Amino acid sequence: MNPSGGCVALTGGTGFLGPHIARTLEAAGWRIRYLSRRPRPDLPAEDAVIGDLDNAAALDALLGGVDVVVHAAGAIKAANDADFFHANRDGSRNLAAAALRQGRPLPVIVVSSLAAREPGLSAYAASKRAGEDAFAEAGLAATILRPTAVYGPGDRETAVFLHACDGPILPVPRVPGGKVTLIHAADVAAAVAATCGAPQPGQTFELTDENRSGLSWRELADAIRAACASRAAILELPRPIFQVIAACGGLAARATGRAAMLTPGKVCELFHPDWASPPERQLPAALWRPRIPLAEGLAETVSWLRAKPNPPAQGRFHHAG
Repeated sequence: MNPSGGCVALTGGTGFLGPHIARTLEAAGWRIRYLSRRPRPDLPAEDAVIGDLDNAAALDALLGGVDVVVHAAGAIKAANDADFFHANRDGSRNLAAAALRQGRPLPVIVVSSLAAREPGLSAYAASKRAGEDAFAEAGLAATILRPTAVYGPGDRETAVFLHACDGPILPVPRVPGGKVTLIHAADVAAAVAATCGAPQPGQTFELTDENRSGLSWRELADAIRAACASRAAILELPRPIFQVIAACGGLAARATGRAAMLTPGKVCELFHPDWASPPERQLPAALWRPRIPLAEGLAETVSWLRAKPNPPAQGRFHHAG
């Protein structure tokens, strides 16, 4: 597919990952049409459709005349399970219905999550899998991309974790033999751009950085300490402690109506022993390869954090692995 003059409809373009995707697509020659909940000064009016994934008229306007759809909107935290499914499953169903209303073949790239590989772990994981399935159920053969944990400049959740290095202790889960993987947002964006130019309909791919076999939590903590030049002591905590913290956060979330990041479901994800990704699950190397090593990506993220010590909170609807 020739991107010259082509137009991409992008959901989730105003969160954390979305701007990385937009910049990469624009550099590749695509024009971007955004779905935005409200007018934004950083989005020219002619490039933005005001509305959300519940607004059928807005979705029709978003998709009208475009060449490719990139669905990157989604909730990574929610006040309850129903909110996860509303954002991640129902939003996908609405977008799939809008794509069908176009009455023409329309390639769809879905930015999901590696968590969707294990839908029984949490409401988040189940809702992401349901969001993937929504396109197949509608008869659309979408290209599904499953990034692992995404980090990089602009990620408020990464910022919170990096701030922990300022203290005397850096807590991590104790998962004997467990493997975690990560990927920089710019590498995810490059994978999205590659599949916009060469869609892989009906196929699902996982995205990690070059370390596909993963790191232990201690190895990851060491990498974070090195990036932060921190002397914090690594403290491996057992699952019950994380469960207690998550339960307290859940009580606070119910009392305030605000979503908590660490929930019982998130604890299940953190303590899952295998987030590695063998080569056969990845995009073909001829189409895309990750370029940013973890040490380099973490150093860049730390530099962003130090330049913006109080980054603004992102909205509910953005992706992360």
